[in-house]
Amino acid sequence: MVKQKRGFFQRSLDGIETVGNKLPHPATLFGLLALIVLGLSAIVSMFGISVEHPGKPGEIVEVKNLLSAEGIEYIFTSMTDNFIGFAPLGVVLLTMLGIGVAERSGLISAVLRGFVLSVPNRLITLGLVFAGVMSSVASDAGYVVLPPLGAVIFAAIGRHPLAGLAAAFAGVSGGFSANLFLYWYRCIVR
Repeated sequence: MVKQKRGFFQRSLDGIETVGNKLPHPATLFGLLALIVLGLSAIVSMFGISVEHPGKPGEIVEVKNLLSAEGIEYIFTSMTDNFIGFAPLGVVLLTMLGIGVAERSGLISAVLRGFVLSVPNRLITLGLVFAGVMSSVASDAGYVVLPPLGAVIFAAIGRHPLAGLAAAFAGVSGGFSANLFLYWYRCIVR
C-alpha cells in the first residue's frame, strides 16, 4: 500500500480536527464558561468597573456580582426572559425539528446523494458556496444547516470535512442578505 503525501493544508486541517476532538462535550464547555462568567463577575464587580452602554449614550452599566444573593436571584428570575428574548432561538429550534424529521425520513441522505452525484467533484466547492448564498432565503437557517452538511459532503467525496464546513460557512456569511431569487423576481416583475 502506497501512502499518499499529505500537503500542508491537509495536515493543518488534521491538526485542527485533532485539537477539536480533544475538547470536552459542548454541554460541559457551556457549563465551564458559565462558571467562568460567574467568577469573573464577582472579581470585576469588586473593582467597581462600569462602562457606557454602547446603544444608549450617557447610560452607565455597572458589573453586577452574580455570586451575590441579588445576582443569584437575578439569574433565576431573568432566565426565562433571556431564553425567550434570544432572537435566533425560534428559527434554530424550528430548523432543528425540520432537520430531525428530514433525517429520520431519509430525505437528507437522498438530497445529499443527489447533490453530490449531480455536481462534478471539481465544482462541489462552488456548488456548496452557491447553496450558502441562496440559503439567506431561509433567514438564519443557513448557518445551522449548511456547515455540517458541507462537512458531510466533503467527507463523502474524500476531502477534509473542515474544508467543507469552512466553504459552507463562507457562502452563508458572504451571501447573507443577498440572494439571486430577489434579483430574478425583480427582473420578472419589471
